[in-house]
Amino acid sequence: MKKTLLGTTALVAVGLLAGPALASDPLKVTVGGNVVTGFYVVDSDDIGGLSVQDTKVAVVARNIDIIAEGTLDNGLTAGVNAKLMLGSDFSNSTSLANNNGFATFRQLFAYLEGGFGRFEIGGTDGASYKMHYTSPWFVPGNGVDSPNIYNSAAGSATRVSTFSLLATDANKVSYFTPRLAGFQLGGSYTPEVTATNVKANGLGGLTVGPVNTDEVMEVALNYAGTIGGLDLGLDGFYTTGSSSVVNADPVEYGFGANLGIWGFTLGGAFYDSEDVAAPGVSVAGAGQQVWTAGLSYSTGPWTVGAAYLEAEDETAGSNNENSIWQVGGGYALGSGVDIGVEYQFINEEAGIVDYDSQSLGLVLAVGF
Repeated sequence: MKKTLLGTTALVAVGLLAGPALASDPLKVTVGGNVVTGFYVVDSDDIGGLSVQDTKVAVVARNIDIIAEGTLDNGLTAGVNAKLMLGSDFSNSTSLANNNGFATFRQLFAYLEGGFGRFEIGGTDGASYKMHYTSPWFVPGNGVDSPNIYNSAAGSATRVSTFSLLATDANKVSYFTPRLAGFQLGGSYTPEVTATNVKANGLGGLTVGPVNTDEVMEVALNYAGTIGGLDLGLDGFYTTGSSSVVNADPVEYGFGANLGIWGFTLGGAFYDSEDVAAPGVSVAGAGQQVWTAGLSYSTGPWTVGAAYLEAEDETAGSNNENSIWQVGGGYALGSGVDIGVEYQFINEEAGIVDYDSQSLGLVLAVGF
């Protein structure tokens, strides 16, 4: 889910909606994917008298992408996108919730695009998620906002993502307008939110309680363009839904920005929620607030940077806070193959308990 400057999916194509027509050739099918691996030396505070200083091997972002796409005789582009998430059969857990030993379709949706914009239907992220900007990722396959690799034995005390996750990956319908003068508007509707296992996907959502949210509406606006040599990306989003919980009115909102010039990318984002305890889970009085900022520099095959994220659980009676520092970089060895190093410092406060974790690691990310 790497987010870089002006890196949102292109949602504009030429063509006019016409009468029924069939493609003269079948849709072209391509198969790809990615795997991010890392070896870390981790130094964490003891938890409950148990020492957790150790080494770690991470295998994350393990996806197979199957895409079928083609241009119809009337100029429209149609396609299907299927993302297969490979199971973590090396996990200590044997629960289905952790996707242990299984391969499941994390996303599966169809789309149609043309001069009218882009229409999507199926299981995928909504407009609020897809149009969002945040702090840059400079380590291959990992960043502080929605990290794929999170090196803390304590486990996140609150969410570590500025992305809208209320209905992530659930079956929905979305529409994105054509981009006009750099601006684009998007909206999504999810009739029923289902369990999406985003914790296992590395998005930092807490899996607590049953899914009890439906009728989720999302609206997002972003800008992508260049002004006087400065590459600029801006967005704002608002997500709301209905809940079966009394007095719960789940809402998420946030904004993000990327500025790029001379190889530098400065980015950041802010997120706030009300009556949202976890993706798909509404709890009256629950809420989280997250912000992040980072700076990266790229030249040739090299990228280096530093980023910070801070999160707070604002639920009444809670005193949970997270902060993450990341410093590191990466080198592109070749097409789809990147190697990097990173240092993470994580502080987590859960009630009266305060944990620190430091880690230094080597990362190898392969896309195919």
